[in-house]
Amino acid sequence: MRASRLVSTLLLLQTRGRVTAEELAAELEVSVRTVYRDIEALSSAGVPVYAERGPHGGYRILGGYRTRLTGLTSAEAESLFLAGLPGPAAELGLGAVLGAAQLKLLAALPEPLREGAGRIQERFHLHAPGWFREIERPARLAPIADAVWGQRRLRLYYRRWDDSEVTREVCPLGLVLNGGSWYLVADSAGTARTYRVARVLSLESLDEGFERPAEFDLAGYWADWSERFARRLYPAHAVVRLSPFGQSLVGFYLGPIAARALAETATEPDAAGWVRCTLPVESVRHAVGEFLRFGMDAEVLEPEELRALLADRIGSLATVYGAAGGKG
Repeated sequence: MRASRLVSTLLLLQTRGRVTAEELAAELEVSVRTVYRDIEALSSAGVPVYAERGPHGGYRILGGYRTRLTGLTSAEAESLFLAGLPGPAAELGLGAVLGAAQLKLLAALPEPLREGAGRIQERFHLHAPGWFREIERPARLAPIADAVWGQRRLRLYYRRWDDSEVTREVCPLGLVLNGGSWYLVADSAGTARTYRVARVLSLESLDEGFERPAEFDLAGYWADWSERFARRLYPAHAVVRLSPFGQSLVGFYLGPIAARALAETATEPDAAGWVRCTLPVESVRHAVGEFLRFGMDAEVLEPEELRALLADRIGSLATVYGAAGGKG
């Protein structure tokens, strides 16, 4: 355990430059006192690590020193071959680069690790898009990715959700692949915004650089934006009773947001296993068709307008099928 921690400490010092004892302790989930002992052990082993004093101090490794670490565990070596998706890498223009990197890694690994890494590719395939939808292959993804990487401003000609067209000059901050669709996160007039790459009609590279905000966290932004988008998409709610089978259908019929709401709001099951919960819906009228799919395994309790619409629709269906049955 300590040997692994010492290697991690050494790699952190090599990749980050100056690191404080407190930062190392937080990263490695140990006490500051343990960090002191580990730094002393590295120094005793011949690693040229030294401390800088003062408010901006910390630990550093003597400039030019690098270690060659070949001690990858089997799990670490295998996991590297799940780290990149070939499809998205190719769409970004990095397919050949990813393939070359994997070949070099395979060549450098000892035979037992090489066999394990090969089995990963044989037995696991990661497919990002969801079911029943086409994979987007936006034609302008590669130049946008190039601008993201090179920190160059872009002028986008963009079609919005309401089909209106706008022009935006943006600082591209990152790309996100979500459910088979690519999204550009970019700063526009001082505000981070999200653009679906498939809706970019054309673009111009302005050959003008920009300073990327040091505090910007792409993953954090996406998590926050997704949550806000979901709230806008599902502004209404319905109080529903669900049978045990109906509960199992929520994720399939209404999606992951409703499944999470079920888990968070469900009451204790009654004697028959039914629960009461509050589920998000796009609108009352849209929810009619959604809840009809549950048949006898769901009962809408609120709002009264939705309950009345369902009763009316079910009555109409009964008339249609009753009349058809009578004609037979």
